[in-house]
Amino acid sequence: MAESEDENAFVEYGINDKPPLGKSLLLGAQHYLTMVGANIAVPLLLAGAMGMPDAVIPRFVGTFFVVSGIATLAQTTFGNRYPIVQGAPFSMLAPALAVIGVVTANPPEGIVAWRAALLQLQGAIIVAALAEVSIGYLGLVGRLRRYLSPVVIAPVIALIGLSLFNSPDIATADQNWWLLGVTLVAIVWFSQYLGDAHAIFRLFPVLLGIVVAWVIAAALSVLGVFGPGAPGYVDLASVAAADPVYPIYPLQWGVPSVTPAFAIGMLAGVAASIVESIGDYHAVARLSGMGAPSSERMSHGIGMEGLMNVFSGVMGTGGSTSYSENIGAIGLTGVASRYVVQLGAALMILVGFVGYFGQLVATIPGPIIGGLYVAMFGQIIGVGLSNLKYVDLDSSRNVFIIGISLFSGLAVPEYMRSVGSASALQQGLADSFLVGPLLGPDVVANTVYVIGSTGMAVGGLVAFFLDNSIDGTATERGLTAWEDATEADADFDSAYERFFG
Repeated sequence: MAESEDENAFVEYGINDKPPLGKSLLLGAQHYLTMVGANIAVPLLLAGAMGMPDAVIPRFVGTFFVVSGIATLAQTTFGNRYPIVQGAPFSMLAPALAVIGVVTANPPEGIVAWRAALLQLQGAIIVAALAEVSIGYLGLVGRLRRYLSPVVIAPVIALIGLSLFNSPDIATADQNWWLLGVTLVAIVWFSQYLGDAHAIFRLFPVLLGIVVAWVIAAALSVLGVFGPGAPGYVDLASVAAADPVYPIYPLQWGVPSVTPAFAIGMLAGVAASIVESIGDYHAVARLSGMGAPSSERMSHGIGMEGLMNVFSGVMGTGGSTSYSENIGAIGLTGVASRYVVQLGAALMILVGFVGYFGQLVATIPGPIIGGLYVAMFGQIIGVGLSNLKYVDLDSSRNVFIIGISLFSGLAVPEYMRSVGSASALQQGLADSFLVGPLLGPDVVANTVYVIGSTGMAVGGLVAFFLDNSIDGTATERGLTAWEDATEADADFDSAYERFFG
């Protein structure tokens, strides 16, 4: 089997390893703590845009956690079987906000605006996700693998890490930089300097870093150094006031509504999510000491992501996709155990239903999440660039493609952010030569805006086009060396055979 470890990969626990239960629970919690910030940020952004009542928001956030846990269990058991967490996607946020904006501006009679917007969002996600299921299980993504050389994949993975350099949890004018710095220094100190001193530092640097920073922030909040609303403030009273259990179940907000224009617009978010996930699969395979993903593994992964997006639509959230955050944790800790991630997923389901646990997780301040992001996403950037070891970097062709794809992946999303919305993009370019007519329909404008706002999609498309249109040998592009490092389809047994066999 190709699940053998790469001699250059640091793997403390491989994909099939099962550490002791107590240790696995802590390691699983650590994996999920790396993505808590994003899995809370997405529902809060959606809730704010919809005007959702404050009393409903905790249950809405809890639903995201439940969906994340179930989607992770499905992906690690029946999908690509990589130790990769599933969570709320930022790539689908732009079309989601577009849907919400249209519906809340003209809500239908007889239903409150926030609920009408949520039901339209659910319907758009379900329809777009069915297309993702087809793309995955018909093998369309797997067939593209032969065109995805390291020259394409390296910038995509690097841009996954670079995409959050200006995250609100990192780059804000009123950021609590010293608390962010404490978190980052603690994680670096535990993982890089004390990793050889004791196994606890090597295995739990992220968990220890978060706990140390949170205890400091909580103490300063109790002493009044941090006031309510200040970056770094920990609201301990909110934990006691939380509901014991949230009733979370399918169709809890009502029957989803389907509007074709909204569903087509959501396809752009799904496309961006697929590009990001392909990069994630390569990153987690490399850090787990495995060969590059086979066509079958990629097909199973994308197909399962589509099924879980359908499920998320039925449950009433904003979608689900593979997360990059826990990939960074694998790089820092060497813990690539599928069993560990599955236990973490079970904990996340519990957190979603139990209000006290969910609210405790929600008290982690933004600066601590920001310090975590710097460590995690910095690791992912390094993983992306490490794929260039297969490529001839003396080739000016390769250097040009890598450079221009990275630059495009940073510059185009920055332009889209300055524009502000798909409608603003459409209006601003309406009189441009040829561009205006091409962007005429709302669906086209929304698609361009969503893909253009996603750095890994822009960089990946630029790299894909240039790498497959500019002359270059297979050896020069790294395809020969990468083919030798890629697992065979036969090495990826049927998920159902593995589970039931």
